[in-house]
Amino acid sequence: MAEKISVLIPEEEIEKRIREMAEEISRDYAGKEIHLIGILKGSVFIATELAKRITVPVTLDFMSVSSYGNGTESTGRVRVVKDLDESIKDRDVLIVEDIIDSGYTLSNLLTMLGVRQPKSLKLCTLLDKPDRRVVDVKVDYIGFQIPDKFVVGYGLDYAQKYRNLPYVGVVELGEEE
Repeated sequence: MAEKISVLIPEEEIEKRIREMAEEISRDYAGKEIHLIGILKGSVFIATELAKRITVPVTLDFMSVSSYGNGTESTGRVRVVKDLDESIKDRDVLIVEDIIDSGYTLSNLLTMLGVRQPKSLKLCTLLDKPDRRVVDVKVDYIGFQIPDKFVVGYGLDYAQKYRNLPYVGVVELGEEE
């Protein structure tokens, strides 16, 4: 299989939107400290770019979770692969995700983290695919709503490739020549 990738969201638009989201987050958290939790691996790009632009104090941690098992469809059950390094009790927490589609993983993750008694718990994503939503999840900060297409770049991968693309692109799978 050969992949063809066409640009869906150019790098400049992503950078502009991240600046806008950081301004909004900074206003919403004025006078507070935010504890960002990036969900590995895809959120690394947006989490670090967002953190650099937020003007209130920021601490940063990462989690790795899986709800896919060995398949391509979510099982709906979240398995923690890498847990947080620090407690979130009584902290203002902002989960940063690369993409939200079915909502299974984030719904379960929000419940799991809510039990840990953060002062507040909100959700930020670079990409939102509402057409794929199966479980309702309140997303507080959305970079872009996108159609139900298979996308890569800016942290998103296909078989661990293409995360490093500076834009979001649509993957079209074709036959090898």
